[in-house]
Amino acid sequence: MERYIPPISLEDINSSEPVEIEIGAVVIEIEEPNEEFKQNLAESMSEGDLQSLASELLADIRTDKSSRRDWEKTVTEGLELLGMKMEERTEPWPGASGVYHSLLSEAVIKFQSEMIMETFPASGPVFTKVIGKKSKDKEEAAERVKGDMNWQLTEHMSEYRAEHERMLWNLGFAGAAFKKVYYDPYLERQVSMFVPAEDIYIPYGNTDLASCPRITQRMKKTENEIRRLMQAGFYVDRDLTAPAKEISDIDKKKEKLTGINSLDDNRYTLYECHVELNLVGCEDEEDGEETGIALPYVVTLDTNCCVYSIYRNWNPEDKHKKKRNHFVQYTFIPGFGPYGFGYIHILGGYAKGSTSILRQLIDAGTLANLPGGLKSRGLRIKGDDTPIAPGEFRDVDVPAGAIRDNIMTLPYKEPSSTLFALFKEVVDEGRGLASTADMKIADMNQQAPVGTTLAIIERMMKVMSAVQARVHSSMKKEFNLLKDIIRDYTPEEYDYETDRGRMVKQSDYEHTDIIPVSDPNASSSTQRMAQYQAALQLSQSAPQLYDLPVLHREALLALGLKNAAEIVPDKDDIKSKDPVSENMNIMNGKPVKAFLEQDHEAHLAVHMSAAQDPAMQKIIGQNPMASVLQQAIQAHLMEHMAFKYRIDIEKQMGVSLPQEDDKLPIEIQNQISRLSAEAAPIVLQMHSAKAAQEAAMAQQKDPTIQAAQQELQLKQQELQQKGQLAQAELQRKSTKDQMDAAAKADDIRLREEAMKAKQDYDGAKLGIEIRKHQVEQESHQELEGTKLGIDIAKSRSQNRNVTQ
Repeated sequence: MERYIPPISLEDINSSEPVEIEIGAVVIEIEEPNEEFKQNLAESMSEGDLQSLASELLADIRTDKSSRRDWEKTVTEGLELLGMKMEERTEPWPGASGVYHSLLSEAVIKFQSEMIMETFPASGPVFTKVIGKKSKDKEEAAERVKGDMNWQLTEHMSEYRAEHERMLWNLGFAGAAFKKVYYDPYLERQVSMFVPAEDIYIPYGNTDLASCPRITQRMKKTENEIRRLMQAGFYVDRDLTAPAKEISDIDKKKEKLTGINSLDDNRYTLYECHVELNLVGCEDEEDGEETGIALPYVVTLDTNCCVYSIYRNWNPEDKHKKKRNHFVQYTFIPGFGPYGFGYIHILGGYAKGSTSILRQLIDAGTLANLPGGLKSRGLRIKGDDTPIAPGEFRDVDVPAGAIRDNIMTLPYKEPSSTLFALFKEVVDEGRGLASTADMKIADMNQQAPVGTTLAIIERMMKVMSAVQARVHSSMKKEFNLLKDIIRDYTPEEYDYETDRGRMVKQSDYEHTDIIPVSDPNASSSTQRMAQYQAALQLSQSAPQLYDLPVLHREALLALGLKNAAEIVPDKDDIKSKDPVSENMNIMNGKPVKAFLEQDHEAHLAVHMSAAQDPAMQKIIGQNPMASVLQQAIQAHLMEHMAFKYRIDIEKQMGVSLPQEDDKLPIEIQNQISRLSAEAAPIVLQMHSAKAAQEAAMAQQKDPTIQAAQQELQLKQQELQQKGQLAQAELQRKSTKDQMDAAAKADDIRLREEAMKAKQDYDGAKLGIEIRKHQVEQESHQELEGTKLGIDIAKSRSQNRNVTQ
């Protein structure tokens, strides 16, 4: 069921004046102004005014239709060349070959098959990107929108894939096809229905639907469908008469090909005109003055001049009242008119010529294998002069003779080799023009570089790549129209109560752009794989410049693998691990990632020890992927080293640096640069000192230096022993000197004592002499005692000397 639903709004039209609609020379007055924006304006118009409006629109529709007569004729003839129905021929004889060559149908079928796989993969046709500045919240919202849109198109909108395939078939054949996007209140969801090009009437000279002043869609509806819309208030209530039969030449040819008879078709033909009308007294007034500007409306009428509805076709919030476009045009190859060129225009002559030659070859073979001729019967031929069919013999009258002399076969020639060569040439030219020729892999040089192979593929697929780019652009417009409808009917908060539990809300759609998942730069999986193979070869020369996980994941997606994210995990999915686990992952070929909050010095120490381990080096050296493993180790070491350098700079600066994806004003960037310039030399000195220390430690591990150090150590020990001996000798000499000095001191003291004793003796002697007579006896005792004391002192002195 095809029907237009206008935008829904509670905004009223504030006007108390009558409303007039001006179409050409006809001015129609509306009795009462509508109160709601979504109201059907036809309900307030008189029947005469509606018929005048319908007459003007039907005249324009007939003009638009007549301007494309030649296009319809070409399409009608092209339908015959598809060869979808067997032809029973009676000329030049009954049962002559009626085969059609499959050049045209082959091109259309291949285009449809390849394009549906490119534009509608199993995972869904929608991809999303963030509008404006990226953030984690926006990227997560885009992922939710992507999942919701793919669910809508693959499951909820169950008819979408079939409609899309029908569109692709007609696009390849006729060169143009249309999609109509709207909200269906009966299904309570959005729909995107295919509309054949023969059902869309566009004025001559217009090629862009956005700027086209009038677009008319021919619709077929049953009586029940129309009455249902009348009951819902969407159409004006009318008494329906018998439907008028309107069958175009294209419809007749399709009925002949499909074997369907339209005699039992009781559907009504309606026209839905998206047209610009000049409203006098309402929408076209500004500040009380008429502007004379035509505004967009949607008018639905039938062939009997009955108008069913008139709706405004702009957003109520749009002060400029721009037309809302509900149609999306797909163009195969842009041409001179609005409908473009399809395979019927490109290959029509080739298909007709190849069909004619093929029939001649088959008929010649039939005549050569089943020859006809004459048999004699009096040399009088009975019958007429109609051509002799294969295997047919006619009676002739002959007087007499042998049988072989009375029977003659007609001299039919074998199928001509020249005609067959011409047939192949025509077919090859047609396939080459349509880019449907199969590329023979065996004929290509297997040793050729990937770039050369890619250039050959791109040269062969140049036409199809351009067509796919146009399909990609049209699908983007269609998806964004669907996005607007889905957004308007999406709840404000996450809905966990429904059966599906939609994990998306209305605000998620605000900053998300919907784009098709197809690649406009590659029209086939072979071409994409050649591109990825070339990229992988380039990445081997400079792996530090590439995000290899992303590149490999995209290559797997090009191969059609659904679980590419599980095979090659995203870096954001990698969790923080200890250095031993990281080493194990590197050895097993699993991705690793450094995090800012890790102990980078400890990680670097463990990773470098593992890299220098002889056992590890031996195993890695025997691995065919040794270079890849070494690159992974070096890359991970650089990650940790980069984080460590960042932390060292932050410590010296005293502040934390912003995140990598933060966009800062130039003033803050300059301030950070000045602080970094002050901190960088300090970090350089720290690293230089540490490097010098490590270099010294490394030198100590050198065998030559170690031998020299051992020799130097022995010399130092020898010198130390000599020093100890010299020190002992000095100590001995010092002790001897001290003893000699002590002995001299004792000698001096003894001499002094002796001198004193002598003085005392002399004094005593003088006293004795003086008192000799008086105390002779006493003096004599004292003298003896003094002598005895001297002797004792001398004895002591001698004993002391001996002891020393």
